Amino acid sequence: MSHLVEKHFLQAWESAASTYHSTSSPFVEQNIGLKAHVQRVMPLFLTLRSAEGNALVTAMLPPGGRYDPAFRIVIVGPENRDPYPEHGEAIRKLGEHFGFSLERIRCYPYGGATLSRK
Repeated sequence: MSHLVEKHFLQAWESAASTYHSTSSPFVEQNIGLKAHVQRVMPLFLTLRSAEGNALVTAMLPPGGRYDPAFRIVIVGPENRDPYPEHGEAIRKLGEHFGFSLERIRCYPYGGATLSRK
């Protein structure tokens, strides 16, 4: 989608992977729990797609979709465009699902500051 969230995804994956410590011995597969660890600690990345499968909106939410006032939620359209005019209702429903207020001023990187809890 050529946007800011791609960069965040790669950085989050590397950061999460670097915090993994294997609990198995050196003689057994050491990275057997890596994928589960990364999924627990890195942000949740979601993409709203059209019926044809085209990416319309990408969201970066706190790890596990759990409220974290220190986490900066990012919601963007392709090429960092503002997705709210065209997909605001879908974004609102996503926020309802997770219990977040995903207002444009707070989540669109060029429109505001922090996250609020409903």
